[in-house]
Amino acid sequence: MIKLYNTLTARKDPFVPIEEGKVKMYACGPTVYNFFHVGNARCFVLFDMLRRYFEYRGYEVTFVQNFTDIDDKVIRRANEEGVTYTDIAERYIKEYFTDARGLGVRAATVHPHATENMGEILSIVKGLVDEGFAYPMDGDVYFRTRKFRDYGKLSGQAVEDLESGARIDVNDKKEDPLDFALWKAAKPGEPSWASPWGEGRPGWHIECSAMVRRYLGKTIDIHCGGQDLIFPHHENEIAQSECCNHAPFANFWLHNGYINVDNRKMSKSLGNFFTVREIAEKYGYLPIRYFLLSSHYRSPINFSEEVIAQASAALDRIFNCVDSLAFYVKNAEGELRPQEAELCAAFRATKDAMIEGMDDDFNTGAGIAALFDLVALINKALAAKPSAAAAREAKALLDEMTELFGFVRTEDEDSELTAWIEEKIAARAAAKREKNYAAADAIRAELLERGVTLQDTSQGTKYTVAR
Repeated sequence: MIKLYNTLTARKDPFVPIEEGKVKMYACGPTVYNFFHVGNARCFVLFDMLRRYFEYRGYEVTFVQNFTDIDDKVIRRANEEGVTYTDIAERYIKEYFTDARGLGVRAATVHPHATENMGEILSIVKGLVDEGFAYPMDGDVYFRTRKFRDYGKLSGQAVEDLESGARIDVNDKKEDPLDFALWKAAKPGEPSWASPWGEGRPGWHIECSAMVRRYLGKTIDIHCGGQDLIFPHHENEIAQSECCNHAPFANFWLHNGYINVDNRKMSKSLGNFFTVREIAEKYGYLPIRYFLLSSHYRSPINFSEEVIAQASAALDRIFNCVDSLAFYVKNAEGELRPQEAELCAAFRATKDAMIEGMDDDFNTGAGIAALFDLVALINKALAAKPSAAAAREAKALLDEMTELFGFVRTEDEDSELTAWIEEKIAARAAAKREKNYAAADAIRAELLERGVTLQDTSQGTKYTVAR
């Protein structure tokens, strides 16, 4: 049984879906005004992995991740560049997908935009005003926080303690300092939409509540996001959604830990961030994915270029095994030998260990450790020349586990492999010209370990790569 740490209950709870065999899941997406950084990417990669794992375990997942395409930061960027907010949003939504694809993050079932959901947003705000949970004031609309008796249940903070909280917006218009904006009156030069309270635009929190209700319903199985969103964003989502819908909002809340640089949270506001794009240009995307999945999702992790280089080396060990095994399977013969039954059982045991780790609060670090156990077993088995049947069983398991974790090379990685092969062929040719045949043979052997077979012809050296 899958168990997940639920921020709402502060314990690991067995996952029981609302509808058997199905998962309704929402993750807060990016505010699209810039390239996203490695800290943002942790959320995107982790919850892509959670979705993959639920599907791997046989669930049908409806996964919604939004784009916040109207926000102070989007408007500010547009004004700085002298373009419209839609120009900025469309540009960085496109850039999001470029980086997400590189990271192996699959598109969500639905990627709604906040601006596409004004009807749903206004419906919820009007409902809250009609029932007395919200009040208009000079074109703004505020939520009466104290009227929701369970306010603070996610963050574990009492209302009286929150009055002095760091992120409470105090102004003279509100009835109470704890009240938060559902709708903001239009300001000169800003985009706005018509509403019963005048021209304006939605508050940040109401956007997610509207998109959850429209695309997933009143109650969902899992709501995900970064730890920094617990308060006030997710706390406010719960308050406005449960008051409007008269139903629980989300049964499970999952929050990933921070990424730190020099023991400080990575963030754009602190200026200590690295974009995924700039790291990928140097190391590729997959080492970033590996780094983000190699630790438990709730733990803080420290980022450095050194750890990305280590992640790249770890992936090389996996891909070397993938290539060597594929080449061996292509050329091996023979049915399963009696003495190989124990070997195949050991292969299968790594999958069981991976599932056990992942079922226990989505422990991707334990899952990857099991993958490396399989890699070690395969490398040892290949040295002993297993039967084709045993090698095929190992290959099926290795392919299954690398696909699950998204450790699959793209065309870009294939291009890197091609460049490496050609560099090795040139070095071998140089060694042969110098009559250093031992070095030439060592290079051929190194290529063969990666599944690369050389053929010397009158037109030059040709090669094939086992897949």
